[in-house]
Amino acid sequence: MRVTFCGAAGSVTGSCHLVEADGLRILLDCGLFQGQRDVEARNRAPFPFEPRGIDFVVLSHAHLDHAGLLPRLVREGFRGDVISTPPTAEIARVVLVDAAHIQTEEARYRARKARRRGEEAPPPLYDVGDALDSLDAFRRRVRYDEPVTLKRGVDVILHDAGHILGSACVEVRAEGKSLLYSGDLGNAHRPLVKSPSAPPHADLVLVESTYGNRRHRSLEESVAEMKTVAETVLGRGGNLLIPSFALERTQEVLYELFSLWRRGELPECRVFLDSPLAIATTRIFARYLDYFDADGREVFSRTPNPFSFPLLHYAQTTEESKEINALRQRNVIIAGSGMCTGGRILHHLRHNLWREDSGILFVGYQADGTLGRSIVDGARRVTLFGEETVVRAMVATVNGFSAHADQPALVEWLRQATPGEVFLVHGEAASLESLRKAIQSEIATQVHVATWLETVRL
Repeated sequence: MRVTFCGAAGSVTGSCHLVEADGLRILLDCGLFQGQRDVEARNRAPFPFEPRGIDFVVLSHAHLDHAGLLPRLVREGFRGDVISTPPTAEIARVVLVDAAHIQTEEARYRARKARRRGEEAPPPLYDVGDALDSLDAFRRRVRYDEPVTLKRGVDVILHDAGHILGSACVEVRAEGKSLLYSGDLGNAHRPLVKSPSAPPHADLVLVESTYGNRRHRSLEESVAEMKTVAETVLGRGGNLLIPSFALERTQEVLYELFSLWRRGELPECRVFLDSPLAIATTRIFARYLDYFDADGREVFSRTPNPFSFPLLHYAQTTEESKEINALRQRNVIIAGSGMCTGGRILHHLRHNLWREDSGILFVGYQADGTLGRSIVDGARRVTLFGEETVVRAMVATVNGFSAHADQPALVEWLRQATPGEVFLVHGEAASLESLRKAIQSEIATQVHVATWLETVRL
């Protein structure tokens, strides 16, 4: 068995690992590179493999940095099956179509600007037709812990990663060896989704390291921080913006806002979910309550619930989104994108970032090179829609909402896997090195930091 690291090696995004075993070529994820311009340039580079030669794609979950290049893969010749859990297949449908819409609109904008300069702009990576074509490949939808035989002697098993709805760790058994790919690992005892499953033993483990150099604050502490920020911003009559990933983070934020409201601890306000993608994803969540933990199923068995309570309003259309900006006082506005790289949050930032009475609360990871990262790092001025905007709003970050495991959780998960060898992926340099040292000091195993296009053999 051979593994080649085709993405998320030395960087956080673009997850893609090629496994070659017993004559089969299997991709573990096919994700979009996001963040800095030189990293995103890889999205247009030729794949480091022939798409027609790939037999299967095993998708750990439907975040764009793990699934976002599937339409391009299919357009360039992939004809095999995508293997995923049922929720991942449904979520991928809305995520990939939405990504295609955004790329098409951005390409049109760039083309208009380029024409004025007498130049040509690159086309979108893929369009809606490509996205819809890729959905036809989702022919194998499997539940957790059910072996899938790809050919005699080659099996794949999906284990609950506890990251987002339907997320999975991927176990590959072939040639008398076993490989375990963590995908993105979640934290134990989170709202909604179940805790990660105990991992099986594996000869080789590929493990993410997004927060490999951090210890998260507890969820309880983070909810208390969110409550304090809400009381401060809403109390002085401002708007509170929450840039949020449409998948999992938005639903978790709604869960906590609902809990605060039910306990009478949320200041008077209106809560807007301003994201068609998040609204569509939230509806998918409501159809898969059997994937929730016991507490989540109990909360959603009645009305009101986190997806339907009196303060909550859904803004589906562009007109409804624009109307929110006419409401200048005591609104909580949840909108994408989570790293402020596009989407409706940019319009709300333009109307609120310069206001001293407003605030912006980051509840997720901000990759290097993104607008969100600039704001978190203390930028006094940022550029929005080509115009410079001063940052006067309160800026706060809570990391206890993270859907990624922190260093102690990653080390403990690896300890349970009793790995023969470990390769670290999906992390920035500081996280990779910190996690490598922690694993070496606590677990007697070989640990390597994967490099892009490196090939290892079992």
